[in-house]
Amino acid sequence: MSKILIRNARLVNEGRIIETDVLIENGFIAQLKSGLSDVGVSQVIDADGQYLLPGVIDDQVHFREPGLTHKATIYSESRAGVAGGVTTFMEMPNTVPNALTQELLTDKYAIADKTALANYSFFMGASNNNLDEVLRTDIRNVCGIKVFMGSSTGNMLVDNESVLDSLFRQSPMLIATHCEDEATIRANTERYRAEYGDSAGPRMATAELHPLIRNEEACLKSSSMAVELARRHNTRLHILHISTADELALFDNTIPLTEKRITAEVCVHHLWFDSTDYDRLGNQIKCNPAIKAPHHKAALLEALLDDRLDIIATDHAPHTWGEKQQNYWQAPSGLPLVQHPLLLMLEFVKQEKLTLETMVRKMSHAPADCFQIDRRGYVREGYWADLVLVDMNQPTSVSKQNILYQCGWSPLEGNTFGSTVTHTVVSGELVFQKGRFLAERAGKRLQFNR
Repeated sequence: MSKILIRNARLVNEGRIIETDVLIENGFIAQLKSGLSDVGVSQVIDADGQYLLPGVIDDQVHFREPGLTHKATIYSESRAGVAGGVTTFMEMPNTVPNALTQELLTDKYAIADKTALANYSFFMGASNNNLDEVLRTDIRNVCGIKVFMGSSTGNMLVDNESVLDSLFRQSPMLIATHCEDEATIRANTERYRAEYGDSAGPRMATAELHPLIRNEEACLKSSSMAVELARRHNTRLHILHISTADELALFDNTIPLTEKRITAEVCVHHLWFDSTDYDRLGNQIKCNPAIKAPHHKAALLEALLDDRLDIIATDHAPHTWGEKQQNYWQAPSGLPLVQHPLLLMLEFVKQEKLTLETMVRKMSHAPADCFQIDRRGYVREGYWADLVLVDMNQPTSVSKQNILYQCGWSPLEGNTFGSTVTHTVVSGELVFQKGRFLAERAGKRLQFNR
């Protein structure tokens, strides 16, 4: 593998911003210091004072392959992610068929091995009847076990309390949960469907119904149950996409992340959008758990800053434009986001809502620590070279012309962000440079120090 030298960078890493050069050799960071020689180097990148960041690690995406490739593929969505500075992803098991056996999980890894442009891992799926398969999962090369404690695709709802107790008691590895109480959601659905009937349209009905059906009570009841189970069995629990102020008291900020047994994340759309955006965007921002009232958004940001929430993720979940244009009841939940999380959070930096150092900690360092990923998430000598250069003085306007999702749309269309991703390095290979892709495959399977 060729040597790459990045010169004159402003490195944001481990709570500091320093000026340095970076030498990449054989996929790894070989040296970190100013004034490095370019002798024997095949490619020199002059950062010219741009910010150099560790690549974003997105611990929650839905890339739809196999079985739903009319929406997206591992190749198409990892490519979009790389263009936005996401160098590593962890993908969910609710593909078709659901990844509920070791054989089906292996099939997904085989696809990624041939097509992923970013580094990858896949969650093993849990159901009410596959505990033996779940317990066969290798803790060293699979990111975790995914438990849907709310409705999901196919046979992935785990609502049997005995099964949940066994999972939490016996799992040797991290359990990641989607927490919404199914009974609450079903009761709310019946109530509002009786009131609105089957003709609820995509905009107004979404605004009026979705946060009411998938309400605060559903989230808190399920999250509380997950936390209680984890405490009872000392399980390593990670709760995905927290969306309410009500749930924040469940989480601790008095101990370091590396010592926590219970962690939680917030997703960019729950920080960026709120219920006032439904009238404009309708089903485009219909997602589970629902985007809720503005005070929740403010509370989530506060909890992120004080470390009750540990990670920023996307929950990237693309659907076709036609699917999203159906009436409220038929339109699927989820929105495409993996190309834009870094640009979104850099806007928060520009608005002085968080610092660059905190952003990097929550998007790169924390996921690496939370999942115990081997030699990623930090810019250190001897670590894999997953790096992103950003120009914070060059705007990016989101339009049909530069959206790379296979679905071809984004709820962020028409927004202009104040920054641009100029270069992305994945496992030591320069994959993206100033709008051009220089490779078709660079990702490597994650390993875990467990």
